Amino acid sequence: MLSVSKPLLSPTSLAAMAIRLPPTPHAPTHYAPPHRRTSPFRPVMRAAPSSSTAATAVSLPPSPKKVLVPIAMGTEEMEAVILAGVLRRAGADVTLASVEDGLEIEASYGTRIIADKPIAACADQVFDLVAVPGGMPGSVRLRDNEILQRIMVRQAEEKRLYGAICAAPAVVLMPWGLHKGRKITCHPSFIGDLPTFRAVESNVQVSGELTTSRGPGTAFQFALSFVEQLFGPHAVEDVDSTLIDAALERSTEVNRVEWPFDHKPQVLIPIANGSEEMEIIMLVDILRRANINVVLASVDESTNIVGSQRMKIVADKCILDASDSKYDLIIIPGGPAGAERLHRSTTLKKLLKEQKQASRMYGGISYSPLILQKQGLLEDKTVTAHPSIVNQLTCQVIDGSKVVIDGNLITGKGLGTVMDFSLAIVRKFFGHGRAKSVANGMVFDYPKNRNA
Repeated sequence: MLSVSKPLLSPTSLAAMAIRLPPTPHAPTHYAPPHRRTSPFRPVMRAAPSSSTAATAVSLPPSPKKVLVPIAMGTEEMEAVILAGVLRRAGADVTLASVEDGLEIEASYGTRIIADKPIAACADQVFDLVAVPGGMPGSVRLRDNEILQRIMVRQAEEKRLYGAICAAPAVVLMPWGLHKGRKITCHPSFIGDLPTFRAVESNVQVSGELTTSRGPGTAFQFALSFVEQLFGPHAVEDVDSTLIDAALERSTEVNRVEWPFDHKPQVLIPIANGSEEMEIIMLVDILRRANINVVLASVDESTNIVGSQRMKIVADKCILDASDSKYDLIIIPGGPAGAERLHRSTTLKKLLKEQKQASRMYGGISYSPLILQKQGLLEDKTVTAHPSIVNQLTCQVIDGSKVVIDGNLITGKGLGTVMDFSLAIVRKFFGHGRAKSVANGMVFDYPKNRNA
């Protein structure tokens, strides 16, 4: 299971790491993660009825588990999107509901997200789970919404699953009395507000129907705990295998160069319909926490894009407007459909070509290194990438590292490695101390010193 709290692996020399050489033509593309099921994730389904039963009764497929994730102005975007994304991957019917007057909210680090429904439309619905993200002032705005309070109180009274993360256990659940008689955890900044005899410091605390967690860095564990409670342990194995966070080296750097700048770093993240929204949100959130200026630019006709897990994100600009500026770093997110749409953008192709010619930084995560290769940007480079595409890459691939930095190029392996990928960017711009400080604020396990 993905665990951001597992101990850091001991450093491994480059020579000792698994290095995948360029493949021969038509090489097989099979991948079998160690100690994991090799079949791709699929939602858990009940067994079909026998033929004799089917002859006498009509069997309907089970209804998907219904999940409510309320959001507000100032909600922590990583927590909300990871909750929704992981649970949708597990097969849940997840509703993002706005407690504001409109569906569009601006989250705590400036990302704009469009909810599926207003909270009023959810007032009379029955949910298998209601999970409240944290963030400030989002937690306060959620607490002050009477409709959400009624939904949550009814959820607890009827003994259905509910939970909260980060500031929300202290700011939302306690004023509503939904913590009573339960062990509870929250973000370290709010742990002093919890009843001393009930407070615990575990990353995820399950106490009856209530589950609580500590912060963005524990959001995957929090979401996976709900997958297990709703669907069972086999579903966790299936979802966890798609996150690509096996026992890997945190990062590997070859051909080390400094990333010089004499100004606030400028980073461009182009996005498209089908881009992986969890990757986008984690990148933007973490880089902005480090005081990096991040521009989200849509390559599609609208600045509103729909991600691979059907979440709606509003870009800051269209790619043509964004192309008027120079960027210290351009990062291409994954998501197979989104990566292909990014590849078709002539404006983005021009920006990436200029980026390499000017020896400025660029990179990609998950599926996008294949797009960089198609544009001639990986020649003589060493990378990592999603396991499903590594045999299509003609450059050198390091399998045993979550993040690979080769000079001005940075690549990441997959969804479960984005936090390490983002923090590696922070470290290259500002040093290990800034990266560690950002990780601490997220409650994300990170080494105390660069060489750990």
